[in-house]
Amino acid sequence: MLERLFHLREHGTTLRSEIVGGATTFATMAYIIFVQPAVLSAAGMDFGAVMVATCIASAVACFAMTFLANYPVALAPAMGHNFYFTFTVCLAMGVPWQKALAAVFTAGAIFMLLSVFRFRSFILRAIPRSLQSAIAVGIGLLIAFVGLQWAGLVVANPGTMVGLGNLGSRPVLLSLFGLLVTSTLMARRVRGALLWGIALSAILGLVLGLVRFQGVASPPPSLGPTFLKLDFSGLFDLSLVTVVIVFLYLDIFDTVGTLVGVAQQAGLMRNGDLPRSERALFADATGTTVGALLGTSTVTSYIESAAGVAEGSRTGLSNLVTGTLFLIALFFHPLVKMIGGGIEIGDGAFLYPVTAPVLIIVGSLMLGSIRHVPLDEPSETIPAFLTMIGMPLFFSISDGLALGLVSYAILKILSGQARKTSPLIYVLALLFALRYAFLT
Repeated sequence: MLERLFHLREHGTTLRSEIVGGATTFATMAYIIFVQPAVLSAAGMDFGAVMVATCIASAVACFAMTFLANYPVALAPAMGHNFYFTFTVCLAMGVPWQKALAAVFTAGAIFMLLSVFRFRSFILRAIPRSLQSAIAVGIGLLIAFVGLQWAGLVVANPGTMVGLGNLGSRPVLLSLFGLLVTSTLMARRVRGALLWGIALSAILGLVLGLVRFQGVASPPPSLGPTFLKLDFSGLFDLSLVTVVIVFLYLDIFDTVGTLVGVAQQAGLMRNGDLPRSERALFADATGTTVGALLGTSTVTSYIESAAGVAEGSRTGLSNLVTGTLFLIALFFHPLVKMIGGGIEIGDGAFLYPVTAPVLIIVGSLMLGSIRHVPLDEPSETIPAFLTMIGMPLFFSISDGLALGLVSYAILKILSGQARKTSPLIYVLALLFALRYAFLT
């Protein structure tokens, strides 16, 4: 039966390889179970409900990828998208998380339609490679910046806005320990290094009395606080339209990039094309829409799936393993809350020394995309730089993206290269410019 469903021999794999690969993929991406509730709870969402939504949405998306496309590409709420959801849309723009979930759902539904009608290639070709790369780097810098704040390494400073934190503080020292241990494990190519780093930091936190033991297993928390809480009112306001566009673009960009990268490693590409790619994209969009209904931010394909491929997974059977492990994780809420919870340091401020190192390292991993920016062409380099630096300094993915798109369109026109640029760039640049004009 397994052979008929997944064609194991045709793909040169075995049941054991798929199980080991699926478990390895889960180990490398399980950190999202701890990080996602911590990030979205900052927007006012219930920690336990977000954890349940994260596990169920990830499992559903993994199973969808299994049966629709038969690819060893696991899915879960995306790093970067969750920060845009919380820190830009909810906190900076003041959008209630219920409306933000509605925007995520709408973007996922549009992604479904694009997958069915095969419009995704037009969108991807329209966005220049330099800006695609800059967006990935900018998101990475923003994630790392938040990680440095959560670690207590970056603090507010009246004279310079930001400054170095107290290196003698125990939470900061715990963060530095986690950063060192996790970095060392990654440098030594240890599978699941991020998860091991979280575990070792949590153990040291328990010893130091910074982390309070709350148990290991329990029945899953209620999904009620976030389930079907979407608010579609005002969705067609210009500010929310641009939010939907950003959610949609980030999802398409991340998904296609991850699918191609993992498929190349697994030997699944055929003459430069990925068979059943539309089905894979539809599975991704399904995860996003289901996740929004449950109460979590955009679900997308994870590049960590490459770790499972390295262990031999070649088919969607490995995703059944990964998805099942996400469902099992539902029963470990006390452990997740212990690790993902914050440490109060006074005046209502919290540090997250156990999970902060993961954010810093994930941010560093996204830096590699800078290699695709043509540094000898100012009309490409300057907008890319503005995109990258704008995201962390504005504390906003959409504001950084807007700065990059608008400056790219203007520079291409003024440098006489307007016809070399897709009309979609000018449409997006105009939409962002109008948004800021109306906000002003």
